[in-house]
Amino acid sequence: MPNPRLTGLGCGLFCGTAMLVLGCLDALLLGSSLLVYGLLFLPVCVLAAVWVRAADLVTVPVVVPIAFALGLVPVAPSGDGLSGRAVALFTALATQAGWLYGGTLVAGSIVTVRKVRRMRRRVARNRPPA
Repeated sequence: MPNPRLTGLGCGLFCGTAMLVLGCLDALLLGSSLLVYGLLFLPVCVLAAVWVRAADLVTVPVVVPIAFALGLVPVAPSGDGLSGRAVALFTALATQAGWLYGGTLVAGSIVTVRKVRRMRRRVARNRPPA
């Protein structure tokens, strides 16, 4: 398993690109299955939370929902014109909010655990020997 350390921008690019590619593949191969799209969102959230640098942990819960919305564009059922497409996207966001919140919660939990462990190590390292 690779152990990359992504910056905040790199994490955003990874998540956005991954979800856009997965959304296009879902639309192309599976006929825009929102269930499959939601299931594919969860591993991307986990990978983003695990691969981001310790200094950029706070960016993951911000980037993940943006990537979800970006990848949802090809998956959402399209309407007529720009306004129809926007309404379809907002409707898909509303109906798939469970996946969005779940993935963000998973990523936020992993990032929080990593941050707490980092703070505890720092405190233990700075503690004077007894």
